[in-house]
Amino acid sequence: MRFITAGESHGPVLTTIIEGLPAGMPLNINEINEALAKRQEGYGRGNRMKIETDKVEVTSGVRHGKTLGSPVTFSVVNKDYKNWQSVMSAEPIEEELSKKSRVVHRPRPGHADLVGGIKYHHKDLRNVLERSSARETTMRVAIGAVASQLLSALGVEVVAYVCELGGIKGQVDVSEMSLAEIRDRANQSPVKMVDAEKEQQVKDKIDETKKAGNTLGGVVEVIAEGLPIGLGSYTQWDKKIDARLAKAMVSINAFKGVEFGDGFEVGRRYGSEVMDEIAYNAELGFYRLSNHLGGIEGGMTNGMPVIVRGVKKPIPTLYRPLQSVDIYSKEEYQASIERSDTTAVPAASIIAQAVVATELTQAILEKFPNDSFDELQQAVANYREYSKNPDMWLEEE
Repeated sequence: MRFITAGESHGPVLTTIIEGLPAGMPLNINEINEALAKRQEGYGRGNRMKIETDKVEVTSGVRHGKTLGSPVTFSVVNKDYKNWQSVMSAEPIEEELSKKSRVVHRPRPGHADLVGGIKYHHKDLRNVLERSSARETTMRVAIGAVASQLLSALGVEVVAYVCELGGIKGQVDVSEMSLAEIRDRANQSPVKMVDAEKEQQVKDKIDETKKAGNTLGGVVEVIAEGLPIGLGSYTQWDKKIDARLAKAMVSINAFKGVEFGDGFEVGRRYGSEVMDEIAYNAELGFYRLSNHLGGIEGGMTNGMPVIVRGVKKPIPTLYRPLQSVDIYSKEEYQASIERSDTTAVPAASIIAQAVVATELTQAILEKFPNDSFDELQQAVANYREYSKNPDMWLEEE
């Protein structure tokens, strides 16, 4: 499975084309729209989210609620485009209108503005920020919602939540909770945290930060359960599932780091404290007595829950902007201000869940035959039986 996204933040539509989905896969459009709605939620979001009500329009690859095996195309209309039609016009505009086209020439520190302008020879930095905007993640959430439906039908569930926001860490041990309970708590929380006792503290921090014209970052965690053993590969560096998941996570706007399982903490412990001992029984097959490594060994899933965390930096658009330089006059100015959020960490948890689900789906479709959805389901079921029965893969040919 592969995909491409297109569209600008204030352009008419956002679009994606997904290629490689098996034929005959049931697709619930309402579930895709529910995921898009969750992306727009979260305490600390800006006024843009009050304008947009993201819903996908399916224009190819689906008929009567099932995929056809051909490319699937989604689009989402930007309602705010009506206020930006001259600014974002695909046609040349008159000189008088051009003066009102919200030209950006004071790049924002921490954003793509300046580097993108230099790289692509843009004289108006709006040409950079329109595509580099996190608005693009709308389509990746839609793709992830499709992937989540495929995974769920194969017995795989993926959830995400905020474990830290603005330096305030949740204290609840989620390892003692079911994924359904984690999902329910996160969905009920305006900041997508599982620790309800920390919610008000986080909301107060967001309010204080907004008044100060500043922004906040945080950490999100994604957990995937029910994965087949052996997704990914040790045979090449770029086939390792943790490498692929790390790439997917840091491809999200403003994500600056990633860790698996106990993460960087394993570097402070002895080897005997972080390796997950192996056990076996006939019902489960091979399993681990702990999960310090986050469900991945040698670049492959080992059957334990995959646990991955990503850190999101504070949003670089500040209402009390930092110093910048006008690219034309070369004089020091405060950076440009675009409409923005105080924090988008709650939304980032939804995006992170989507990109992890997408990457895991791609790995599954690479491993198993999948011209049709029935074929895929049968192949995964057969492999699950095989992988927990050593006699099946140790027998001599």
